[in-house]
Amino acid sequence: MEWVSLLLRWLHMIAGMAWIGASFYFMHIDAALKPAPGIPPGKGGETWEVHGGGFYQVRKWLVAPDQLPPELIWHKWEAYTTWVSGFFLLMTIYYVGADLYLIDPSVRSMSPLAAGAISAGALALGWVVYDLLCKSALAKNETALAAVLFVLIVAMAYGFQQIFSGRGALIHTGSVMATIMSANVLLIIIPNQAKVIADLQGGRAPDPELGKIGKIRSTHNNYLTLPVVFLMISGHYPMTFGSAYAWVIVGLVLIAGALVRYFYNERHSGRGSPWWAWGVAALAIVLTIWITIVTTPATRQRLGWKPLPVVKASAEQRKLAAAQVPKDVDDIVTSRCSMCHAAEPVWRGVLHPPKGVRLDTPGEIARQKPAIHLHSVLTHSMPPNNITDMTPDERRVLAAWVAGR
Repeated sequence: MEWVSLLLRWLHMIAGMAWIGASFYFMHIDAALKPAPGIPPGKGGETWEVHGGGFYQVRKWLVAPDQLPPELIWHKWEAYTTWVSGFFLLMTIYYVGADLYLIDPSVRSMSPLAAGAISAGALALGWVVYDLLCKSALAKNETALAAVLFVLIVAMAYGFQQIFSGRGALIHTGSVMATIMSANVLLIIIPNQAKVIADLQGGRAPDPELGKIGKIRSTHNNYLTLPVVFLMISGHYPMTFGSAYAWVIVGLVLIAGALVRYFYNERHSGRGSPWWAWGVAALAIVLTIWITIVTTPATRQRLGWKPLPVVKASAEQRKLAAAQVPKDVDDIVTSRCSMCHAAEPVWRGVLHPPKGVRLDTPGEIARQKPAIHLHSVLTHSMPPNNITDMTPDERRVLAAWVAGR
């Protein structure tokens, strides 16, 4: 399963780079177009580029040229491969490992099947709501539509925090946004382009509205890209998903990412360089960092703030967990691992439990059994550099516990 996860993640990253690279490149071309001979004013343009020792003349028709060449390159497989590989990655990590990564009993108890159903349903519902908004009267005002979509995404992040683990909440917020982007390509942009080609081949004048709609959806994808990438890698950084205000972080990252893209879109179009966008984006990131710092239990205690509510296990749950974790296993994990993997780590420089993994109670140790097996029995990657001197005998005790002996 680890190799499946690694290979899927590798494919997902490669496909994502290809898709994002193509998206940024074509947005750059659109912004850099200048009037060109042979293309009526307002109907397209051209730009010249130099790369790899050669010169490129790139021409664009906003609707379509009078004639198409026999071979036409379609830019769609990058988007499809990114989404498909991402969904399989979501399945292998968050569906197969739902008990570990997606379900947090302190947030909401549910079965892995229910969690998976909510996840898949949210991906579909997110696209349906977005598409309806884009086809509503609201779409006539781009600023109003952007504001509503911003509120929708932040509200979605807040809702996921009430259902899933912190890690699951952020990855699902990003997944819904990525689904919207991929569906824009699959269900809007490519079909519209196919209709234009069919009209040309049938001797009919293509509808310019089709190209305009495709361009709007492509622009939405462009502005969502950087926040989606942030949310996809957030699962490796507990200070983001471990915060009770992760939904606020989502809003700030949306602002920062959109402003960075706004700067480059304006700069490439020749309309100037709005440097203020970098300042506001930086402020949003500083606020994000501040939120992650002041919401840690240790910082709240230092500042004398009221601690955030913690859902404690019942006596029955504690008894069940203790039965699942023998005392010798509890002693080993507590003495070798819990100084970092605790609600309030005591190891110098560690403010959040790495990867959000806690090993400070029998219940948490029982939940992390597969991870303990992988990292401390099979690979010996934990503790890192064996910094707490876990002995071979202790690892054998953990191996016997995992094996049920």
